[in-house]
Amino acid sequence: MTFPIGAEVTLAQLDTDPHPALARLRATEPVSWLPVLNGWLVTRHDLALRVMRDPEAFTVDDPRFSTARVVGPSMLSTDGAAHARHRDPFVPPFRPAPVRDRFAGYVSSLAAELVSGFAPAGAVELRSAYAGPLAVAVVADALGLAGADAATVLSWYEAIVESVSAVTAGGTPTGTGVVAVDALRAAVSRTLASGDVRSVLVAADGLTEDEVVSNAAVLMFGGIDTTAGMITNLVRHLLLSGAGPAELSNAIEESMRLEPAAAVIDRYATHDLSLGGAEIGAGDLVVVSIAGANRDPAVFADPDRFDVARPNARQHLAFAQGPHFCLGARLARTETELSVRELFDRLPALRLDPAQPHEPRGLVFRKPPELHVRWD
Repeated sequence: MTFPIGAEVTLAQLDTDPHPALARLRATEPVSWLPVLNGWLVTRHDLALRVMRDPEAFTVDDPRFSTARVVGPSMLSTDGAAHARHRDPFVPPFRPAPVRDRFAGYVSSLAAELVSGFAPAGAVELRSAYAGPLAVAVVADALGLAGADAATVLSWYEAIVESVSAVTAGGTPTGTGVVAVDALRAAVSRTLASGDVRSVLVAADGLTEDEVVSNAAVLMFGGIDTTAGMITNLVRHLLLSGAGPAELSNAIEESMRLEPAAAVIDRYATHDLSLGGAEIGAGDLVVVSIAGANRDPAVFADPDRFDVARPNARQHLAFAQGPHFCLGARLARTETELSVRELFDRLPALRLDPAQPHEPRGLVFRKPPELHVRWD
């Protein structure tokens, strides 16, 4: 079987505006071989669900999984009993009541402080001045790493991301990445020794110190770029549509559907199998396009339109599905709702700067590189 549409897809398309290509693939090649990915791309909603909900057939536990090569095994790179052992200790702090009691007040006060800092200027680049700093600060507060402020956590995160990217491209972990992981390990050791119960790491019973380090890095991955992207994308969608924050709860879901902050996830086939008309071989890379599945017209009417009242917006797959459903989904929603509400309440004349581009980009993490707004 040949895949002519998949053969023509370029990395530039996937990075800039993937949606036309994803629509063509979804209609005729819902599971397609993409040479640029050296793997299969799944773009249909039902097939994406099948992959994510079946870790016995589609696993993350593979030596090619680049994050594990940089930080070690974690909840992100294991399945089955090992995955449960890594993940379970971190579930309680991210349930609804703890998120409300532990984080909501902090997020609200931090959002107010950040807006007060740039409000007099009349204009700001929102991703770097608001969404990014807020997401980093919340992750740093949750980790509660002894001797590490938000700026330090961000520097480690950026070095680790660069190292993972180098491994994904076929290289080895970078020197700065190794240094960052070592620094993170030292901070985790101090934190565990302190017994500070405000840190979500302290309650990680049953894990070795190295495993706590690996999962601390994964919590950074899950809580920084993705949450900053959620906030930035939502503000953009609201301002483009003129909807405002009145229907904010559903608007968050619709924004994640239309432009998920994490656009793809990787799995590896554990055996030969058939999926969506494609014959997948054991060991093949299977990439689920969350962006493609989220615009499946079989599930979402008029899927390219931002509709704040869409009744089934929550059927999006932006937080994944199955055993790897996003641990911090509740916290990410809370950060996004409180920060965006604060922004619109304090700056009612908020609008996009018409002189600046604001299109989202990114193969994996999708958001505008910059979102310039004005209210003067």
